[in-house]
Amino acid sequence: MKAILMTQPGAPDLLELRDIPEPSITSPTQIKVRLRAAGVNPIDTKLRRNGLLYENGLPAVLGCDGAGEVVETGSDVSRFKVGDRVWFCHGGLGGDPGNYAQYNVLDERWAAPMPKRLSFEQAAGGPLVLITAWGMLFDRGRLQSGHTVLIHAGAGGVGHVGLQLAKLQGARVLTTVGSDTNADLARGWGADEVINYRQQDFAEAANELTSGTGADLVVDSVGPEVFARSIACTAHFGDLVTLLDPGEISLKEARVRNLRIGFELMLTPILRKLDAARDHHVEILKQCGEWIDQGRLEIHVSHVFPLEKVAGAHIQLETGHTVGKVVLKID
Repeated sequence: MKAILMTQPGAPDLLELRDIPEPSITSPTQIKVRLRAAGVNPIDTKLRRNGLLYENGLPAVLGCDGAGEVVETGSDVSRFKVGDRVWFCHGGLGGDPGNYAQYNVLDERWAAPMPKRLSFEQAAGGPLVLITAWGMLFDRGRLQSGHTVLIHAGAGGVGHVGLQLAKLQGARVLTTVGSDTNADLARGWGADEVINYRQQDFAEAANELTSGTGADLVVDSVGPEVFARSIACTAHFGDLVTLLDPGEISLKEARVRNLRIGFELMLTPILRKLDAARDHHVEILKQCGEWIDQGRLEIHVSHVFPLEKVAGAHIQLETGHTVGKVVLKID
């Protein structure tokens, strides 16, 4: 089969299109999937630059997100049959093979039925960001109906689905963006108030929009500077959740405000083999799939690259200004 191999860390052009053996079912509960699309996420570019999360993982197939059709099932598979469309987050970290390939094999437990309204490209853009946004907002952030949430980078991969999930929860949603075009998109995804961080100090603006109290929850997917500045616009006794290591910053004001600081790494259940937590991830995909088929949630894909143009996909993502998701189409 055709696959993209990472043979060493480095630049995007080190990713190589190769012919490698098709994977085979080795367990009675596994399914074999003919992949039609693979999501491209920041974790992919970080692994490509810096190395894998597992020792002796090279050569490796990257790509955590996949969508495709079941073409074979193990003898004990009960959830799926040949021909079913599935989406999932599995592999791609240097352990189990990822989804920059024509086929993958995984336990049926880690796949969910693909929403009927989605194309394969849209579905492949969804799993990691949906699970991440859900974890930040609900599992870590305790977001409730009537709360106010500030979601940074509302036009990004995690941000654009986070806006929609927060509105489905009944929250008041504030977000930051960097352009008027992205502001319009964010409003379309449910943002009640949009702050252009290039034109305003976002912390001051958020405090003005909340009558000086700050947001009950602030979620950061940008980096240490944004995390540190967000403390000043998180409500006393509120939650501040980040995807990233904030580094060496002062938490004095966070302590005075009695903030709960949360970290969201949706890969933890995979890395630490926490199967019950991975079951929760699949339940998130099932619930999000229902909302998608009801027309209440969407996945925005802004760039689709053919598998062999994976270097271009990584370059696009590393600009840091991608709207929604970048996806590989697999023929």
